[in-house]
Amino acid sequence: LVNSKTLFVFAFQTGHTTGPSLSNDKLYKFAYSAEVYVDRVKASLQKSAGYRISSGVDVNLLWRNPDNDDDQLIKITIKDVQVENVNERPAAKNIFKEKSTEKIIGKEYLEALQRPIVVELVRGKVKTFYSYQNEPGFTQNIKRGLASLFQLQLHSGSSREVDISGKCNTTYHVRQDQVTKIKDLDSCEIEKKGFTSHSRILDVSKKATSATVYVLEDSFIKSIKAEENFVFVLNYRRKTGAKIVSKQRLELKSVQAGMGLIAAKQVSGVIKTLDPNYVAMPLEAEPVKSECKKCPSLAEHWKNIREHMHPDKLSKPEAAKSFLSFIQNIRKATKEEILKIIRSENKEFLPQVVDAVTSAQTPESLEAILEFLDFKDASTFILQERFLYACGFASHPSEALLKSLTEKFKGDVAKEEIRETLVIVMGALIRKLCDRGGCKLPAVLEARRLIVNRLEKANKDDNVQMYLLALKNALLPEAIPVLLKYAESGEGPISSLAATTLQRYDPSFLTKEVKETMNRIYHQTRRVHEKTVRTTAAAIILNSNPSYMEVKNILLSIGELPMEMNKYMLSMIQDILHFEMPSSKTVRQVLKDMRAHNYDRFSKIGSSSAYTGYITRGPDVSSTYSLDILYSGSGILRRSNMNIHVFDRNTELHAIQVVIEAQGLESIIAATPDEGEENLDSFAGMSAILFDFQLRPVTFFQGYGDLMSKMLSATGDPMNVVKGLVLLTDFLQEIQLQSGPTASAEFLGGLAIDISGGMEFSLWYRESKTNVKNRVAMFIAGNTEVDSFFVKSGMETTLEAETALDFISTVQFSQYPFLVCMQMDRVESPFRTHMTKYESLPSGRRYTARRGKAATLAGNEYPLHQENSNMCKKVFSAKSDSAGSWF
Repeated sequence: LVNSKTLFVFAFQTGHTTGPSLSNDKLYKFAYSAEVYVDRVKASLQKSAGYRISSGVDVNLLWRNPDNDDDQLIKITIKDVQVENVNERPAAKNIFKEKSTEKIIGKEYLEALQRPIVVELVRGKVKTFYSYQNEPGFTQNIKRGLASLFQLQLHSGSSREVDISGKCNTTYHVRQDQVTKIKDLDSCEIEKKGFTSHSRILDVSKKATSATVYVLEDSFIKSIKAEENFVFVLNYRRKTGAKIVSKQRLELKSVQAGMGLIAAKQVSGVIKTLDPNYVAMPLEAEPVKSECKKCPSLAEHWKNIREHMHPDKLSKPEAAKSFLSFIQNIRKATKEEILKIIRSENKEFLPQVVDAVTSAQTPESLEAILEFLDFKDASTFILQERFLYACGFASHPSEALLKSLTEKFKGDVAKEEIRETLVIVMGALIRKLCDRGGCKLPAVLEARRLIVNRLEKANKDDNVQMYLLALKNALLPEAIPVLLKYAESGEGPISSLAATTLQRYDPSFLTKEVKETMNRIYHQTRRVHEKTVRTTAAAIILNSNPSYMEVKNILLSIGELPMEMNKYMLSMIQDILHFEMPSSKTVRQVLKDMRAHNYDRFSKIGSSSAYTGYITRGPDVSSTYSLDILYSGSGILRRSNMNIHVFDRNTELHAIQVVIEAQGLESIIAATPDEGEENLDSFAGMSAILFDFQLRPVTFFQGYGDLMSKMLSATGDPMNVVKGLVLLTDFLQEIQLQSGPTASAEFLGGLAIDISGGMEFSLWYRESKTNVKNRVAMFIAGNTEVDSFFVKSGMETTLEAETALDFISTVQFSQYPFLVCMQMDRVESPFRTHMTKYESLPSGRRYTARRGKAATLAGNEYPLHQENSNMCKKVFSAKSDSAGSWF
């Protein structure tokens, strides 16, 4: 038996190495090519945009460590560079036609590319990369990509390895003369720019793979094939996406007699002898970005798109498209350039400029907008509100933004509504930063403490409401005890708001104490509560894994409740069953008991209802709508609630909620209020959630005097809840390709939105009507590009759609049971997609291939329960030809 030390010595005496081994005095001549392709995800590569760089590569051994065969210094030289299309093209579509490589790349770049590099390989891994210091970053990266190919180990196993992609987890599989190297690109540590959207549903999924196959002969490389694939798809429409494929090939063509080895004891001596101008450099790629020489300035760009941003055009796809392109340009601009546009614009266009500047989310854009806006000046109220809402919708907010808003909130604010919006938006930013692991950031901790502490000390109803709305966005676990206190002990709207805030928490946060409190509220074991609070408490219980007894007690209560609440609770239970909600299994078990399930209980009359249905069911995402409406016993609306949720297998997005609430209106028609609602002030208002962000509620009227004055002066026009431009999808990923170039994938999705709502009633015809109008236009733009400095290849994808969704409820309360007709209508919706593949040279020569598709989604009246359809027939047959006097 020989010991391991003897084996080790024996290995090196026979010239054995653990990495590739070059023979002395030989010149290895290789053919090298690097190809890039950009196309749709499932397209074949034969029609892709892209290009190929091909060359000869000479490799020879300069020095081998006399004490260690595994330490080698090799010289690599790129020669005879050619640039061409990656796929064959007719001459008219070939941007490289009749252009020499020197013309395409540039003389200086070509010379730099053909200067040799020197690589020290120790045990098959690149220990040091030597090149010339003042070379362009782009040519250095191509050489780094080539040098990285020579890095391999001749035994199976995993390690962290540094190459052009950074420090990455790498796994080798060795079988005879073939080695396969798999690189986990997600694990690579390298400086890269990029960001993702806050909501997973609105975001882009990325998948990256890298594999290199080595074929060896006589312990050296015979051929290398390397391939990287990057795939990007929109989560909510996986047909919209792109892929980048990067391939490298190195093939040994001949072995010739070469120069002898350089005699030296150490590497430094060899380098000095070879060329003292060589310097050791990192093997990781250096950031390289080519400048846009003919791009318009920010002011020029704004001038070109300005007309599309007029307030009257804000529900059109062109507005969303212009908004996105404006954001892209603002992100490249200085603070001074941004301020110049803001200060020169008029009041019609300024709100849209504020939307875009705030949505850009760069340090420069934030500084510019904060310098422009004066929160002590009440006259710029509209601009302040647009700024704050754009902050609330921020796709990747910074700690600096939250800190700035907290400082503004603690300072002087002229308008109380802006003060309210400030703290509501702070709540939204807390949640977004927490979701990204930033809960312990100093600005987040300060804002959390401020909201919870001030709510605990608040005494004015308005202040309480303001902090509760902030918590409705922040969803802080530490706020649950104070929310329970206000839900159970608060008055009127405060109690209702605290309950609906608890309803937004994930069921995992709803502890035993929460459920006990909700049961006490619903069953009124300590005090009498309003119907709106009780029904919310019931919804929380039924949506958070209720026990058999909890469900049974709720079912047994039906029949003992106020008349319209009986009907509402019955509808809620039936909706859980028909839509197969999580608690439906428990509900079915309880319904086997005849005490809970009998004709007397399930035949209660009334007009209140709850219904859930699908808008779309697709392979990527599905969306549901729910409409529930609760009336008082006198036939006047108490609450109408419209929700749209979008979800995939893993997550859910509350896309829209519009709630119209009314109370204390019985005196107008000389009716008797329901139990617990005898002393309520007259009030009607609207509250909205948009993409998980609770907006500041809008009041139609407050108090009997205000109601009467508005009835007398009413125009019947709906009141605006939100109007503006919202950045939904915001994804940017910069990629370092192993072959040297940089690539990027950018997807932006914008929404031009106009939501308004109104509540009207006619005493003459004893009718009331609520109408929520949603006007929406969406534009999505994706650009996936490989930027090789001298040539750009890429693909642009756009998708645009516009639609309108109306929710109308008409009530005739001239008889009992009163007639209620609910309608949810979507108008005919145009839908267009375009794709452009391109290759371009800095000279302006460009190849493009375009494809487009247009379709129209038919209008639709969404189905509700059969009872509603029957009622609508009665309402419209009973309606007078005269429109009457609407207020």
